Formats: sequence, C-alpha cells, structure tokens
Amino acid sequence: MFCAECALTTVPYVERPPRGAAGSSAAARGDLVAFALFGGAVAEGIRRFKYGDRPDLARPLGRLLLAAAREAGMSADLVVPVPLHPRRLAERGYNQAALLAAHVADGLPASLAPRALCRVRPTAQQAQLPRDLRLQNVAGAFRVRAPERVQRRRIALVDDVATTGATLAACRDALLGAGAASVTYLVIAAAESGADEIRSSPPSAHRT
Repeated sequence: MFCAECALTTVPYVERPPRGAAGSSAAARGDLVAFALFGGAVAEGIRRFKYGDRPDLARPLGRLLLAAAREAGMSADLVVPVPLHPRRLAERGYNQAALLAAHVADGLPASLAPRALCRVRPTAQQAQLPRDLRLQNVAGAFRVRAPERVQRRRIALVDDVATTGATLAACRDALLGAGAASVTYLVIAAAESGADEIRSSPPSAHRT
C-alpha cells in the first residue's frame, strides 16, 4: 500500500475499540477506529485526495480504511459519510467522505446511506480555525434527513481525518438524537490530540 520509504513515515493508530464495538454501549460515546496517526505519507495522501482534485485516491485510501475496520472487528448496519454543504460540494466536485464510505460499505458488508445526514448551514473549513472555535463552528450544522432510516441502527460514521473530533461529534449527536443505536467513528487518520478528545467526549445533552 505504501513504498518502503513512505511506510517509514506512517505511524499506525493502534488504540482501537474491542471487536464488535460498533454494537456496544461504548460505541454510543463515539469510539474511534483509524488506520494511522495523521502525518507522513498518509497525511500527504489525504491532502492530495481532498484538495488536489484526486478522487481516484478514494480507492487506495478506502482500502486502508476498510483494513482498519476489519482489524478492529467492526460491524455496522449503516455506513454514513460526513456530508459537505452543497456549496462546498459544488466547489470540490465530490465528497471525499462519501467516496470512502462506499468502499467501506462494500467490504464490511453494510448498507451505504450517503444522504442520511445533511449539512444545514455552511461552515468555515475546520482546518482554518483554531481548536477552540471548531466545536462552535459545527454546532447544530447537521441534520438527519429521514430519522426512521437510522433508528436502532449501528452507524459507522466515515470521514477522512479526525483532528479535534468536533465535526464527528456534531454528526454523532444528530444521529443519536434521531434514534441511532450507536455511532463509531471511522477515519483514515487521527491527530493524537483529537483522538484523546474523542475518547473523553460524551454525546451532547442538546442534540440536533
């Protein structure tokens, strides 16, 4: 998956939930499964995929994501990507999380629900904001389109990166508020500080 030189710069993310965690009560707090820590070749691949007009990278990166899910023993009923606002989707031309989610759904196997969540208002790019403003930026930004589709379902919530976990947490709160049984985060890479925040972050008391 990586050349020998690139592999040396890729640090696996080894702290994963126990097998079957997607159906556990712990998963409702937002457990995290990631292929690697954010850095090195993985970080460069994600940047090219996300900002370099490289949707073709969804296949190799999706394989990494699926490998992490399988190694963690994940099981899920629905695979849901983090949505883009329509304006951002038009600018980029594709939703990188949706492309990744399609690979995961095929391989788990699970049903793909690419439109389960929608972003109801535009937000500033999280990467451009300081840590203390990221949660405020995405609070209330997501809504479940059809709550009956996610009720009592185990959800694998897919994105490319978990930095502070603010976007993932906002999506999780919307899904749990609509009746999902559990939500497990599935990302290619996680910032080490962000993984710590995700593990210690309970669902919001004010779900949207």
